[in-house]
Amino acid sequence: MIGNEEMITIEELQIRWDRCRGLMDEFLPGAGGLFAFSRLNIYYFTGTFGSGLLWLPREGSPVLLSRRGIDRAREESPIKEIYPFKSYRDVKGILSDAGKPVSGSIGVEMNGLSWGMSNLFMKHMNGHEPLGADNVIGLTRAVKTHWELEKLRIAGKMHEKCMVELLPSRIRPGMTEMEISRIISDLYFEHGNHGIMRMEKYGEEVYSGHISSGESANYPSVFNGPVGLRGVHPAVPHMGSDRKAWKIHELLTIDNGFNHEGYMTDKTQVYWSGSAGNIPADVKRAHAFCVETQGWIAEHLRPGSVPSEIWAHSAARAEEAGFSDGFMALGGNKVFFAGHGIGLAVDEYPVLAEGFDRPLEEAMVIAVEPKIGIDGVGMVGVENTFEVTAEGGRSLTGNKYDIICI
Repeated sequence: MIGNEEMITIEELQIRWDRCRGLMDEFLPGAGGLFAFSRLNIYYFTGTFGSGLLWLPREGSPVLLSRRGIDRAREESPIKEIYPFKSYRDVKGILSDAGKPVSGSIGVEMNGLSWGMSNLFMKHMNGHEPLGADNVIGLTRAVKTHWELEKLRIAGKMHEKCMVELLPSRIRPGMTEMEISRIISDLYFEHGNHGIMRMEKYGEEVYSGHISSGESANYPSVFNGPVGLRGVHPAVPHMGSDRKAWKIHELLTIDNGFNHEGYMTDKTQVYWSGSAGNIPADVKRAHAFCVETQGWIAEHLRPGSVPSEIWAHSAARAEEAGFSDGFMALGGNKVFFAGHGIGLAVDEYPVLAEGFDRPLEEAMVIAVEPKIGIDGVGMVGVENTFEVTAEGGRSLTGNKYDIICI
């Protein structure tokens, strides 16, 4: 521990380095090592949210080059080779002096640098062919260690408690989406949420999640997910609107994340402002289909299952049941996946979608989110975060999936 903070162990990091190197053998056999640039991946491989770059050679411990915060990095990370640098022109010399020279082709986290910065970096890497390493890093992070799973389980437990047990008593019809957003924020912070939600896709953002009453859930969205939302403002298309109130006999769809020590779970809960007897029959039927589909997917979250096949079967189920138009949203909001990996970021590998043909592995963590948009009504469905096990998906965010009546 550093003060009251946790310090990651070298044994935990070694598990991650070893897995990454095994994947480099598979995908980048000619690379002499791998460069990571994003703070999130630097944290994953070192235990400190560093500013700079990380060199993971094929053998031996990695080297962290820090532009800023080097004293903090040395406090937080157990790795020994942490050096300051000012310019990419210094990188090769520092690594050579450290006994970890750049050699052969190099794996590069291409999503970790802007185009301009990557051109500058490669200017000083002449003679070393850059090979995209984002797939290797994504596959490495997809399988969680026991250390990571413990954090995700805590996040999931608190997520369920807030959304299912506590929130219903704090919200009521007549509140605006923004009022509900603030209540959720306060409630989550009271129960240990660390607030930030991270996305890996370039330019993608999210804050807290989506709070959508009624047709807001079908409102045109710029976010790569099925739940639409009005958001705060065109410049801040997140959370909820202070111009849209939750009405009597209307759905409220809340899709958000809970962050515990950097690790996130994802969950969607649907609420109804009225009694269960007032819920329209088509709404009940659509929601029941989503719950059944989530159950089918969970049964198949086993090592060896193929994500693209899970997606294809789910889409076929929706078509057979007459829900293909609204399955995974209406019109331009429609997305073509039924779930996504999650951990340090919301949008991790794998995705339950076409093209993801590599079989699942034990200890992957996947948010499963079958939803149906209903024109003129809103959106029903579920989302829960599951751990892949030999017995099928184990929900980390609870096992209560019904619409909650307020």
